[in-house]
Amino acid sequence: MMRRMVWILGLVTLTAGCSHTQRVQTATAPDTELDRALALIRRGDFRRAQIVLLRLTFEFAPGQPEAAAVRYYMAECAFQTGDRLQAAHEFRKVADEFPASEYAPLALLRAGDSNLRLWRRAELDPTYGETALSIYQELTGRYPESDAAARARPHVRRLQNQFAEKSYKNGMFYIRRKAYDSAIIYFKDVIANYPDAALAPDALLRLVDSYRAIGYKDELQETCAHLRRFYPQATGIAKTCPADTTGTSS
Repeated sequence: MMRRMVWILGLVTLTAGCSHTQRVQTATAPDTELDRALALIRRGDFRRAQIVLLRLTFEFAPGQPEAAAVRYYMAECAFQTGDRLQAAHEFRKVADEFPASEYAPLALLRAGDSNLRLWRRAELDPTYGETALSIYQELTGRYPESDAAARARPHVRRLQNQFAEKSYKNGMFYIRRKAYDSAIIYFKDVIANYPDAALAPDALLRLVDSYRAIGYKDELQETCAHLRRFYPQATGIAKTCPADTTGTSS
């Protein structure tokens, strides 16, 4: 009886060992799982892709290129499922933690996109819009030759023009009320922060008007010199800044 029990226990142990070996041998390789996650993303099944990618965060070492891919696509899944705040945070981390990877410029682009999508009340709170602009500018500075930078440049121009217009309108609000000191602050903001915006030359012209109104002759002449140097074709420059301007011409 005892011999029969030993034989049965040995058989059970052997079977369990074989079963364990079989499971190890048929386990899915991380690379294959990553391919499966990407296939799910291409099909638009972002929720299931997130689950697969989350498991893969423990499979690749930080130095492996696959680790950057996993983190990037997890951020993309968050973006596509509507969690733009989490996406912005995760894309930013990819760019910071994997700066030499092919995903770094793409991650900066998508971090900018995420913040842009979060900017719902542009007229009240510019924070997300300003963050998006800053990230797009960082992208074009760090990776100027990348395809991601080329895609970011139209966003940069649009946002610069949008913010410049807001400051310019504020300046005009104060100049109409003869609050010239306040107007000067907003026109200077356009010139300093958005020099490539379409309204930059007009902001300089209105700055000249403000200086003339309050008798700031030196500042007027400096601003006219700046206009002639950088915006010689600005409409109205000949009238606002005649060649012999002394600060009293009108």
